[in-house]
Formats: sequence, structure tokens, C-alpha cells
Amino acid sequence: MTPARIAFLDTTLRDGEQSPGCSMNIQEKVRMAHALEDLGVDAIEAGFAVASEGDFRAIENIGREIRGPVIASMARARIEDIDAAGQALKSSSRSRIHVVLASSDIHLEFKLKISRAEALEHTDSAIRLAATRANEVEFSPEDATRTDPEFLCQIVAVAIDAGARIINVPDTVGYCVPEEYAGIFRMLRSRLPRGKEVILSSHCHDDLGLAVANTLAAVAAGAQQVECTINGIGERAGNAALEEVAAAMMVRKDKFPFTHSLALTRLCATSRLLAEVISFGPPPNKAVVGRNAFAHEAGIHQHGVLANPLTYEIMRPSSVGSIDHGLVLGKHSGRTALAQRLHDLGIDLNKAELNMVYRRFIDLADHRKAIFDQDLVALLADRSRKHPQPTEQVKLDEVAR
Repeated sequence: MTPARIAFLDTTLRDGEQSPGCSMNIQEKVRMAHALEDLGVDAIEAGFAVASEGDFRAIENIGREIRGPVIASMARARIEDIDAAGQALKSSSRSRIHVVLASSDIHLEFKLKISRAEALEHTDSAIRLAATRANEVEFSPEDATRTDPEFLCQIVAVAIDAGARIINVPDTVGYCVPEEYAGIFRMLRSRLPRGKEVILSSHCHDDLGLAVANTLAAVAAGAQQVECTINGIGERAGNAALEEVAAAMMVRKDKFPFTHSLALTRLCATSRLLAEVISFGPPPNKAVVGRNAFAHEAGIHQHGVLANPLTYEIMRPSSVGSIDHGLVLGKHSGRTALAQRLHDLGIDLNKAELNMVYRRFIDLADHRKAIFDQDLVALLADRSRKHPQPTEQVKLDEVAR
């Protein structure tokens, strides 16, 4: 039996760009789009055409240059939004209009000031119009996870009948927990008469730190598309991070036996490019692409990794394109890591010499946040020979702290 395939829609250029400080000009968006195409995403949400001339032109240029992924523009359920999206997407060989209309009562009453009946009418007319302006239509009932389940099924059924072939379930305010979010997908698939005809998609925000967990729960419950951003950038606390979802699916194939089109070894390069474009990168402890994602300072961990990387690494750094050095020397490091780093520098010590240098190293590390190669060389500066020859070669497993 062929494993189910999961499509990745990247919304870095639309939802991600809405994060404060993450705006991009046309050239930067096109550059990122090329990187996303190289990464292998199935769809790129390139912007919100009606929002500005810059967004319109960016979508237009991306559609002209990018030929692999589907190119999408977001649009509210308004004629002017859909017309703008259709115009911007004319140069795209594979186009999608992503129609968004709020469905929760709090949004309908206080933001849109319309009734449920009016929301159904707007959904129907907007999607029918969008279907004449692009190759395909996606529909998002905004704030779906706080929407009455009966009405959610009703508005989605209207969207499907009107021509939407991708139904997205946005956890707009990051409210859901995994089992609850998965339950929405199971409900839609089972209760909608035409539910099997459409692709169900997840779109999760990270307000409670659960965006990736919710996304994976949706996949396990039958979602066929996931909407993510590089480095998890996005509104407020951000979106589900594409690299984390992809890495989790790779490491836990026992739980997620699905295929996809991503070139996982491009993940770190794409993350670094985004950091360059928006002038700030992910925090050091960010999973998969953070500077410390594969770093080890504790002596016990370092000894284990030197013996077999799988002792403390659930994936090879190279599997996601990481080029960072894994062993970080600090006050928690042991003799094993110090001996290995000195060996890498061409300096091999006997056991007594290593013990002496290690004591100096710990004294220095107690006062420094980072130890560099030049610091290690300086620790040996007062020795009679700059690069001593070993008199008693030490095996690394004999000097572990």
C-alpha cells in the first residue's frame, strides 16, 4: 500500500511576513520564493494581493518566475480582494486563491458584524467568483477552532458545494490542544457528505506553544496539507515551523508514515536565508535550525556523542543540512571533549598532560561564557614545546569525565 502524501504549503511570504519586523520587499520575496521552490514545497502563499501594490507585484513576479509550486494569494470574501488576487496570479501556471472568512461567533459579531446566514451567503458567492479567477480555490473559516461545530460543518459544506477543493482549518489564535484539533478533522471527514472529495489542511498558530504538536495531530487525523512558515515566523507567537514538522515526520516515521516532496537537507540553508533577508534569525535553542540544535556541552553528553552520535542525537545534523560543530566547550565539558578538540587542532597529549590542561581549562571556563580554539592553544603557551608529542597516548573513552 502506497503511503499517503502530505503537501506542504509555505506561508512565510504572507502570514510569516505579518510578524513585526519581518516585512520583505519584492526582490526579497522573489529570492525567498526561489529558495522555497528548491526546498520542494508544494505551494507558496506569496502574499495578500489587495493589501498593497508591493504585495500585488510580488505575487505577480513570483508567479512569473516560479513554475513548480502552486502560487497562492490570500483574499477576503470580497469582490475587490478576489479580483486583485486573480489579476496578480495571471502569470502563474498553477494558481490558487485562498478565500478567508471568519466563522466563530465572536468574529462574526464583533469584527465582521454579520449573521451566520450572511456568512454562508458571502462564502458561497466569494468561492464561486474565486473559482473563475484561478485554477483552484482554498477556503479557510477563520477562527475555526472556536467555531460552533454545527456551524463549522455547515459553512464548510457550503464552501465545498461552491467549488472549494482545499478546506483549511485554522487555529487562528493558537487556542487548541492536539487531541481537540485532531477531533475537528475527524468530525469534518465523517460528517460532511462530500468531505472525501476535498483536501483538508491545517494552519496552526503558536500562542500556547502547540502549533507543531497540533499540526502533527492533524496529520495523524487525516489532514493532507500542512501550512507552515520557515523558522515559525508569523503573527504574535508565530506559526507552525515547517522545519520542525518535517523533521518530526522524518524521525518518527513509525507515527507518521507519509511521503512528501521536501528536500530536507535544504532546511538549514532556507532558514539561514530567511534570517539574512529579515535581519534576524531563530533563537539559539530553536529546534532543528537553531545554532545550538545539535550542540553538546555537558561532559556526559559529549562522551556519548563521540562514542555514538545516536546516544544524544535523534537525527544526523547533515540530514537537515546543519553545518554547525556539535561539541561546545564550556564549564560542563569533560576531558573527552577537550581531548577530541585538541586532537582536531593537531595536539595530542598524554594522560598526565591532559589532566593538567583540563584543570586550567575548567578554571578558565568558570569565568568565560565561550571557549575558543585560540584559548585552548593559549593554555599550552607556557609549555616547553608548543605541540607536545604524546608519551602515553590516551584513548578517549578512558578520560571521560
